[in-house]
Amino acid sequence: MVKNRLHILLICYAHYFFSYQPIVDYLDAQFEAYLQEELKIKHFFEYHDSRVHVCLYFISPTGHSLKSLDIITMKNIDSKVNIIPLIAKADTISKSDLPKFKSRIMSELSSNGIQIYRFPTDDETTAQVNASMNALLPFAVVGSMDEVKVGKRMVRGRDYPWGVLQVENENHCDFVKLRDMLLSTNMEDLKEQTHTQHYERFSFQEIYEAKRQEFHNQYHREEDQLKQRFMQRVREKEATFKEAEKEASAAGLIYFTSTFSGLPNLGGKLERSVDVFEAA
Repeated sequence: MVKNRLHILLICYAHYFFSYQPIVDYLDAQFEAYLQEELKIKHFFEYHDSRVHVCLYFISPTGHSLKSLDIITMKNIDSKVNIIPLIAKADTISKSDLPKFKSRIMSELSSNGIQIYRFPTDDETTAQVNASMNALLPFAVVGSMDEVKVGKRMVRGRDYPWGVLQVENENHCDFVKLRDMLLSTNMEDLKEQTHTQHYERFSFQEIYEAKRQEFHNQYHREEDQLKQRFMQRVREKEATFKEAEKEASAAGLIYFTSTFSGLPNLGGKLERSVDVFEAA
Protein backbone atom coordinates (compact mmCIF):
# COMPACT_ATOMS: atom_id res chain seq x y z
CA MET A 1 0.00 0.00 0.00
CA VAL A 2 1.21 3.47 -0.85
CA LYS A 3 1.83 5.49 2.32
CA ASN A 4 2.84 9.07 3.12
CA ARG A 5 -0.12 10.46 1.27
CA LEU A 6 -2.88 12.56 2.72
CA HIS A 7 -6.06 12.70 0.67
CA ILE A 8 -7.92 15.95 1.19
CA LEU A 9 -11.47 16.74 0.12
CA LEU A 10 -12.32 20.41 -0.37
CA ILE A 11 -15.93 21.53 0.00
CA CYS A 12 -16.74 25.14 -0.71
CA TYR A 13 -19.63 26.69 1.14
CA ALA A 14 -22.98 25.32 -0.02
CA HIS A 15 -25.50 27.18 -2.16
CA TYR A 16 -29.15 26.51 -2.92
CA PHE A 17 -28.43 24.08 -5.77
CA PHE A 18 -25.93 22.12 -3.69
CA SER A 19 -26.52 18.47 -2.76
CA TYR A 20 -24.51 16.52 -0.22
CA GLN A 21 -25.45 13.12 -1.70
CA PRO A 22 -22.67 13.02 -4.34
CA ILE A 23 -20.16 13.68 -1.54
CA VAL A 24 -21.58 10.85 0.56
CA ASP A 25 -21.53 8.53 -2.46
CA TYR A 26 -17.93 9.45 -3.22
CA LEU A 27 -16.75 8.83 0.35
CA ASP A 28 -18.59 5.50 0.46
CA ALA A 29 -17.13 4.49 -2.90
CA GLN A 30 -13.58 4.94 -1.59
CA PHE A 31 -14.40 2.89 1.51
CA GLU A 32 -16.00 0.20 -0.65
CA ALA A 33 -12.93 0.00 -2.90
CA TYR A 34 -10.69 -0.44 0.14
CA LEU A 35 -13.05 -3.05 1.64
CA GLN A 36 -13.04 -5.09 -1.56
CA GLU A 37 -9.25 -4.98 -1.58
CA GLU A 38 -9.14 -6.19 2.03
CA LEU A 39 -11.45 -9.09 1.22
CA LYS A 40 -9.14 -10.37 -1.50
CA ILE A 41 -6.98 -13.37 -0.71
CA LYS A 42 -3.96 -11.75 -2.36
CA HIS A 43 -3.29 -8.06 -1.83
CA PHE A 44 -1.33 -5.81 -4.11
CA PHE A 45 1.68 -4.41 -2.31
CA GLU A 46 1.35 -1.06 -4.07
CA TYR A 47 -2.42 -0.77 -3.67
CA HIS A 48 -3.58 2.84 -3.96
CA ASP A 49 -5.55 3.79 -0.86
CA SER A 50 -8.01 6.40 -2.09
CA ARG A 51 -9.88 6.93 1.18
CA VAL A 52 -10.35 10.58 2.08
CA HIS A 53 -8.48 11.45 5.29
CA VAL A 54 -9.74 14.97 5.86
CA CYS A 55 -12.42 17.29 4.56
CA LEU A 56 -11.68 21.00 4.55
CA TYR A 57 -15.13 22.54 4.74
CA PHE A 58 -15.17 26.17 3.67
CA ILE A 59 -17.76 28.34 5.39
CA SER A 60 -19.08 31.48 3.78
CA PRO A 61 -17.73 34.63 5.54
CA THR A 62 -21.17 36.03 6.37
CA GLY A 63 -20.17 37.05 9.87
CA HIS A 64 -23.52 35.80 11.15
CA SER A 65 -24.10 32.04 11.31
CA LEU A 66 -23.94 28.78 9.42
CA LYS A 67 -26.31 28.19 6.54
CA SER A 68 -28.84 25.39 6.92
CA LEU A 69 -27.27 23.60 3.94
CA ASP A 70 -23.89 23.65 5.68
CA ILE A 71 -25.42 22.07 8.77
CA ILE A 72 -27.24 19.40 6.75
CA THR A 73 -24.15 18.59 4.71
CA MET A 74 -21.80 18.28 7.67
CA LYS A 75 -24.32 16.19 9.63
CA ASN A 76 -24.40 13.72 6.75
CA ILE A 77 -20.64 13.37 6.31
CA ASP A 78 -19.19 13.76 9.82
CA SER A 79 -19.41 9.98 10.38
CA LYS A 80 -17.49 9.32 7.15
CA VAL A 81 -14.61 11.80 7.18
CA ASN A 82 -12.59 14.06 9.47
CA ILE A 83 -14.03 17.55 9.08
CA ILE A 84 -11.97 20.68 9.65
CA PRO A 85 -14.10 23.82 9.25
CA LEU A 86 -12.52 26.84 7.59
CA ILE A 87 -13.72 30.40 7.12
CA ALA A 88 -13.18 31.26 3.47
CA LYS A 89 -12.08 34.72 2.34
CA ALA A 90 -11.41 35.65 5.94
CA ASP A 91 -9.99 39.01 4.89
CA THR A 92 -13.57 40.19 4.30
CA ILE A 93 -14.26 40.04 8.05
CA SER A 94 -12.78 42.60 10.41
CA LYS A 95 -10.34 41.43 13.08
CA SER A 96 -12.75 42.48 15.82
CA ASP A 97 -15.67 40.49 14.31
CA LEU A 98 -13.65 37.37 13.42
CA PRO A 99 -13.38 35.90 16.97
CA LYS A 100 -17.13 36.39 17.48
CA PHE A 101 -17.90 34.67 14.18
CA LYS A 102 -15.61 31.75 15.07
CA SER A 103 -17.28 31.36 18.46
CA ARG A 104 -20.74 31.43 16.89
CA ILE A 105 -19.81 28.77 14.35
CA MET A 106 -18.38 26.45 17.00
CA SER A 107 -21.49 26.92 19.12
CA GLU A 108 -23.75 26.04 16.18
CA LEU A 109 -21.70 22.98 15.32
CA SER A 110 -21.98 21.76 18.90
CA SER A 111 -25.70 22.48 19.24
CA ASN A 112 -26.41 20.59 16.02
CA GLY A 113 -24.39 17.57 17.09
CA ILE A 114 -21.85 17.89 14.29
CA GLN A 115 -18.60 16.07 15.02
CA ILE A 116 -15.54 17.87 13.68
CA TYR A 117 -11.94 16.73 13.87
CA ARG A 118 -10.13 17.77 17.02
CA PHE A 119 -6.37 17.78 17.11
CA PRO A 120 -5.32 15.12 19.65
CA THR A 121 -3.92 16.24 22.99
CA ASP A 122 -2.97 12.87 24.46
CA ASP A 123 0.61 13.01 23.16
CA GLU A 124 2.88 15.15 25.35
CA THR A 125 5.02 16.21 22.39
CA THR A 126 2.09 17.79 20.53
CA ALA A 127 -0.47 18.36 23.30
CA GLN A 128 0.27 22.03 23.83
CA VAL A 129 0.37 23.09 20.20
CA ASN A 130 -2.69 21.00 19.34
CA ALA A 131 -4.67 22.45 22.22
CA SER A 132 -3.85 25.96 21.04
CA MET A 133 -4.88 25.02 17.47
CA ASN A 134 -8.19 23.58 18.69
CA ALA A 135 -8.90 26.94 20.29
CA LEU A 136 -8.45 28.64 16.89
CA LEU A 137 -11.05 26.54 15.07
CA PRO A 138 -12.48 27.24 12.59
CA PHE A 139 -9.34 28.42 10.86
CA ALA A 140 -9.64 31.71 9.01
CA VAL A 141 -7.88 31.36 5.67
CA VAL A 142 -7.18 33.39 2.59
CA GLY A 143 -5.98 32.01 -0.73
CA SER A 144 -4.24 33.54 -3.71
CA MET A 145 -2.48 32.35 -6.84
CA ASP A 146 -0.70 35.66 -7.28
CA GLU A 147 2.72 36.70 -6.06
CA VAL A 148 3.20 40.30 -4.99
CA LYS A 149 6.30 42.21 -3.97
CA VAL A 150 6.75 43.01 -0.31
CA GLY A 151 9.99 44.88 0.29
CA LYS A 152 12.66 42.98 -1.58
CA ARG A 153 10.91 39.63 -1.81
CA MET A 154 7.95 38.11 -3.62
CA VAL A 155 5.21 36.58 -1.53
CA ARG A 156 1.92 34.89 -2.29
CA GLY A 157 -0.86 37.24 -1.38
CA ARG A 158 -3.43 39.83 -2.37
CA ASP A 159 -2.61 43.41 -3.17
CA TYR A 160 -5.12 45.90 -1.80
CA PRO A 161 -5.07 49.73 -1.78
CA TRP A 162 -4.45 49.62 1.94
CA GLY A 163 -1.63 47.06 1.72
CA VAL A 164 -0.72 43.48 0.93
CA LEU A 165 -2.41 40.52 2.58
CA GLN A 166 0.15 37.73 2.79
CA VAL A 167 -1.22 34.17 2.67
CA GLU A 168 1.74 32.75 4.57
CA ASN A 169 1.88 35.46 7.22
CA GLU A 170 0.42 34.05 10.45
CA ASN A 171 -0.56 37.55 11.53
CA HIS A 172 -2.79 37.84 8.46
CA CYS A 173 -4.55 34.46 8.38
CA ASP A 174 -4.37 30.86 9.64
CA PHE A 175 -3.15 29.25 6.42
CA VAL A 176 0.31 28.32 7.75
CA LYS A 177 -1.19 26.88 10.94
CA LEU A 178 -3.58 24.74 8.89
CA ARG A 179 -0.79 23.52 6.61
CA ASP A 180 1.43 22.57 9.53
CA MET A 181 -1.41 20.79 11.33
CA LEU A 182 -2.24 18.73 8.26
CA LEU A 183 1.13 17.93 6.78
CA SER A 184 3.43 17.90 9.77
CA THR A 185 1.87 17.50 13.19
CA ASN A 186 -1.26 15.41 12.66
CA MET A 187 -1.00 13.61 9.32
CA GLU A 188 -0.69 10.17 10.89
CA ASP A 189 -3.50 10.80 13.35
CA LEU A 190 -5.80 11.85 10.51
CA LYS A 191 -5.03 8.59 8.72
CA GLU A 192 -5.51 6.57 11.88
CA GLN A 193 -8.84 8.21 12.65
CA THR A 194 -9.96 7.55 9.08
CA HIS A 195 -9.17 3.86 9.43
CA THR A 196 -10.18 3.13 13.02
CA GLN A 197 -13.26 5.33 13.20
CA HIS A 198 -14.82 6.09 9.82
CA TYR A 199 -13.71 3.08 7.79
CA GLU A 200 -14.32 0.55 10.55
CA ARG A 201 -17.83 1.93 11.02
CA PHE A 202 -18.47 1.66 7.29
CA SER A 203 -17.06 -1.86 6.98
CA PHE A 204 -19.03 -3.07 10.01
CA GLN A 205 -22.24 -1.68 8.55
CA GLU A 206 -21.49 -3.16 5.13
CA ILE A 207 -20.60 -6.60 6.50
CA TYR A 208 -23.54 -6.52 8.91
CA GLU A 209 -25.89 -5.54 6.09
CA ALA A 210 -24.44 -8.25 3.84
CA LYS A 211 -24.88 -10.85 6.59
CA ARG A 212 -28.39 -9.59 7.33
CA GLN A 213 -29.30 -9.80 3.65
CA GLU A 214 -27.74 -13.25 3.40
CA PHE A 215 -29.74 -14.42 6.43
CA HIS A 216 -32.88 -12.81 4.98
CA ASN A 217 -32.38 -14.59 1.66
CA GLN A 218 -31.60 -17.90 3.35
CA TYR A 219 -34.68 -17.57 5.55
CA HIS A 220 -36.89 -17.01 2.51
CA ARG A 221 -35.27 -19.89 0.64
CA GLU A 222 -35.90 -22.25 3.56
CA GLU A 223 -39.42 -20.88 3.94
CA ASP A 224 -40.12 -21.54 0.25
CA GLN A 225 -38.68 -25.05 0.55
CA LEU A 226 -40.88 -25.78 3.57
CA LYS A 227 -43.92 -24.49 1.71
CA GLN A 228 -43.10 -26.64 -1.29
CA ARG A 229 -42.58 -29.74 0.88
CA PHE A 230 -45.81 -29.03 2.74
CA MET A 231 -47.78 -28.55 -0.48
CA GLN A 232 -46.23 -31.74 -1.90
CA ARG A 233 -47.32 -33.69 1.18
CA VAL A 234 -50.78 -32.16 0.96
CA ARG A 235 -51.05 -33.23 -2.68
CA GLU A 236 -49.82 -36.71 -1.80
CA LYS A 237 -52.36 -36.99 1.03
CA GLU A 238 -55.14 -35.78 -1.25
CA ALA A 239 -54.15 -38.34 -3.86
CA THR A 240 -54.09 -41.07 -1.17
CA PHE A 241 -57.52 -40.03 0.14
CA LYS A 242 -58.99 -39.96 -3.35
CA GLU A 243 -57.58 -43.41 -4.10
CA ALA A 244 -58.89 -44.70 -0.79
CA GLU A 245 -62.27 -43.16 -1.52
CA LYS A 246 -62.41 -44.83 -4.91
CA GLU A 247 -61.46 -48.16 -3.38
CA ALA A 248 -64.05 -47.70 -0.63
CA SER A 249 -66.76 -46.81 -3.15
CA ALA A 250 -65.90 -49.78 -5.30
CA ALA A 251 -65.89 -52.12 -2.30
CA GLY A 252 -69.27 -50.81 -1.11
CA LEU A 253 -70.89 -51.36 -4.49
CA ILE A 254 -69.57 -54.88 -4.71
CA TYR A 255 -70.80 -55.63 -1.19
CA PHE A 256 -74.25 -54.21 -1.91
CA THR A 257 -74.55 -56.18 -5.15
CA SER A 258 -73.38 -59.38 -3.60
CA THR A 259 -75.73 -58.95 -0.63
CA PHE A 260 -78.72 -58.18 -2.81
CA SER A 261 -78.05 -61.18 -5.04
CA GLY A 262 -77.73 -63.43 -2.02
CA LEU A 263 -81.23 -62.65 -0.64
CA PRO A 264 -83.81 -65.60 -0.81
CA ASN A 265 -86.58 -65.47 -3.43
CA LEU A 266 -89.53 -64.22 -1.44
CA GLY A 267 -91.80 -63.55 -4.40
CA GLY A 268 -93.75 -66.81 -4.26
CA LYS A 269 -94.14 -66.65 -0.49
CA LEU A 270 -95.54 -63.12 -0.66
CA GLU A 271 -98.08 -64.14 -3.30
CA ARG A 272 -99.27 -67.11 -1.24
CA SER A 273 -99.57 -64.93 1.81
CA VAL A 274 -101.77 -62.51 -0.06
CA ASP A 275 -104.03 -65.28 -1.34
CA VAL A 276 -104.50 -66.67 2.17
CA PHE A 277 -105.35 -63.15 3.45
CA GLU A 278 -107.96 -62.59 0.76
CA ALA A 279 -109.57 -65.98 1.34
CA ALA A 280 -109.94 -65.23 4.96
